[in-house]
Amino acid sequence: MEDFVKHHLKRQLRRIVTERPYQIIAGSAAALVLAAGAGTVATAGDDAPVQENTAAVADLGAARLGEQPASRSEARIAVPQASPSASAAPSASPSASPSAKATADPDTTPKAKPKPPSSKSLDYDYQAQINYFYCGPAAVRNALSAAGIERSQDALAGPLGTTEMGTNSAEDTTRVLNQQVKGNPYRTRMIPGSATPAQMDRLQADVVEAITNGRGVVANVAGTATDTNGGWHSFPGGHYVAVVGYKDDGRTVRVADSADPSLPSYWVTTIDLAHWIASRGYSA
Repeated sequence: MEDFVKHHLKRQLRRIVTERPYQIIAGSAAALVLAAGAGTVATAGDDAPVQENTAAVADLGAARLGEQPASRSEARIAVPQASPSASAAPSASPSASPSAKATADPDTTPKAKPKPPSSKSLDYDYQAQINYFYCGPAAVRNALSAAGIERSQDALAGPLGTTEMGTNSAEDTTRVLNQQVKGNPYRTRMIPGSATPAQMDRLQADVVEAITNGRGVVANVAGTATDTNGGWHSFPGGHYVAVVGYKDDGRTVRVADSADPSLPSYWVTTIDLAHWIASRGYSA
């Protein structure tokens, strides 16, 4: 038995010296292990069963592969390493979910309204009032003519509730104007006391919007106002006029006045018109 072991060791050493240098260390370690195993077998006797040193064989294989040999008390278990692509969860395709799919929606951004012109005057059919208390029906009639709607003063007097005392208020002119046009665009604005800067600005904006949209404005005025040419217009008991144009971005407005056919229209500043409306109202 010893001759067999010696012979086997010699063969191992001859093979080791012919291999690459880095394997010499592994071969030496294997030889020592085999020698130790041989001694154990020799002392056990020829009749004892041969026990394979499986730990030494495993360590020899590990040494050949450049690994750290396991201790005898450790069980060497080969655990396959999962590749990163195998362990990673599959990513969802963009087309897998309808919500993830990018869609090209049309542009729904609200577009800004075009800026109104700095000046505009409506074409209208002027008519003077047919009696002293028909200023209300005449003003409504002149404003409607700017929108291409022809009505007689008599036809409008009844719906307005006009009597010899005149037409009651701007609420009546707003109601009748909306009866004659589509969409009920007219609103009543009251100036119950002295006109404030905010009310002046509101009047300017209302006139520009109405005229830009092709609608004349009807104003219930009282007192005295001076036009841009210095003309003086006084109605202490109240009066109705139509506004059919503006210029300078609404700072000046064109008044169609049914009271005097010799002066069918004139220009007043929006500030003066606001003061003229004070204590009453207008339909725009």
